[in-house]
Amino acid sequence: MSTFGQVFRVTTYGESHCRSVGCIVDGCPPGMALTEDDVQPQLSRRRPGQSNLTTPVAPTQRDEKDRVEIQSGIECGVTLGTPIAMVVRNQDHRPHDYTETDLYPRPSHADWTYIQKYAVKASSGGGRASARETIGRVAAAGIAEKYLKLAYGIEIVAFVSSVGKACMPFIHAQDGAGAKSKAILDDFYTMLSKISRSDVDADMVRCPDAACCEEMRKEILEAKAENDSVGGTVTCVIRGLPAGLGEPCFDKLEAKLAHAMLSIPATKGFEIGSGFRGTTMRGHEHNDPWIKRDAAGNDRALGTATNNSGGVQGGISNGEPVYFRVAFKPPATISRNQETCTYDGVSGVLATRGRHDPCVVPRAVPIVEAMAALTIMDALMVQAARQHTAGRLPAIPLQPSMSGKAPAPNAAGTEGALAEATE
Repeated sequence: MSTFGQVFRVTTYGESHCRSVGCIVDGCPPGMALTEDDVQPQLSRRRPGQSNLTTPVAPTQRDEKDRVEIQSGIECGVTLGTPIAMVVRNQDHRPHDYTETDLYPRPSHADWTYIQKYAVKASSGGGRASARETIGRVAAAGIAEKYLKLAYGIEIVAFVSSVGKACMPFIHAQDGAGAKSKAILDDFYTMLSKISRSDVDADMVRCPDAACCEEMRKEILEAKAENDSVGGTVTCVIRGLPAGLGEPCFDKLEAKLAHAMLSIPATKGFEIGSGFRGTTMRGHEHNDPWIKRDAAGNDRALGTATNNSGGVQGGISNGEPVYFRVAFKPPATISRNQETCTYDGVSGVLATRGRHDPCVVPRAVPIVEAMAALTIMDALMVQAARQHTAGRLPAIPLQPSMSGKAPAPNAAGTEGALAEATE
C-alpha cells in the first residue's frame, strides 16, 4: 500500500511523470506552528540537478524546483489536527524520454513486475517505483522533524559513508581488531555524537570526511564518464531519543526502521549498531555494560558503556543514540546499450535515454532522514498513547521486580538475584 505509520499516518501519491506528487499526513498534533518554510529545506536537499554528481547537466538535466504547497490542515500558520495535504508540481516531466519501455522491460527496473502485479504500468519513468515518489515522504517528514525537535529535542543526521569501493575508515575498522581499529571506531562514535547537517552539506558528496569525499567523487565521475552507475551506503544517527520506544515482538524499533529504510527505492541492505560485524564478536565483547551516566551520583537514567546494540535492546530504545547503515545499489537506469529482450522474449539491445543519476547516494541522505523521522514520530505517538491511558489508572504499589528497583536483601544478608531463563 501507499500508507506508512499507525498513528502518524502518511499516504503518498504520484508517479515520476504525472502532473504532481505529494502526500496526506493524518495524525499531526494540533497547535504547532507550521509553514512551507519548515518543509522546503529537506525537499531542496533531495531535488535533482544539484551538482554534476547527480542528474546529468543541462540541457539534459531534469530541472525541478520541488516547491511545496500546503493545501489543508493549517490555518493562520498553525496545525489544526486535521489531515494536512501537500503537493509538489512536476514542471519538467518528459514522458517521451521513455518510449523504449513500450518494447523492453528495462533490466533491474519494475517494468516487468508491475505488469505481473497490475496488468498495466506507467508508460514513462519508473512510475511509483521512481525516486520521485519520495517527495511525499520528505515533505511529511518536515512536519515530523519539527515536532520531534520542539517536543523532545531529537536530532536526525545522515551522511554518505561509502560510494563504490571508497569508504570512511570506520567501515574497514569494523572488520579489524587491535588498538588502531578501536581508535578509529572511538572517533566514529564521537563523530556520531556531534555531526550536524551543515557538516554533511559542506561537500555535495555529503560525506563528512574530506579525504573520503575526493575518493567518492572520483568513483561517481568515473561511472558517469562511462555512462554507468555506482552504489554506496548512508549512515544515520538519531540523537536525543527517549528510552521505551518500539514494541516487543513484530514492531520492534529496529524492525520498523528496517521496514522504513528498505521501502526507499534502490535499497538492498540494512544493519543497526554493530550489524554484521557483531557476528564476529564474542558475547563478552558485544554486550553493552550499564553505567551511571552522572559521575556525581545524581539520580539519572542508566546509560551504556558501549553501544554495539545501536540504541535498541529487546526491540525497544534504551536512551542511547540509535545508529544504522543503509545500502543502495547502483541506479538501474544507465546511458549505455544493454543486451536484453522484449516483452515477447525476442533478444535485442536497449538504448536507454532519459535523465538519471550515476549515483543516488548523496541525494538519498535527506530521504533516509525522512524515513527515520516518520518512524520515530509514529513510535513516540504510540508510546505517548500507552503512557497517557495508563496514567489515568489509580496508583497501585509495585513489587521491586516490577518497578526495576533492586531486590531487598534476603534472610542471609546477601542480595537476592534474578536469573533470566533462556531458551
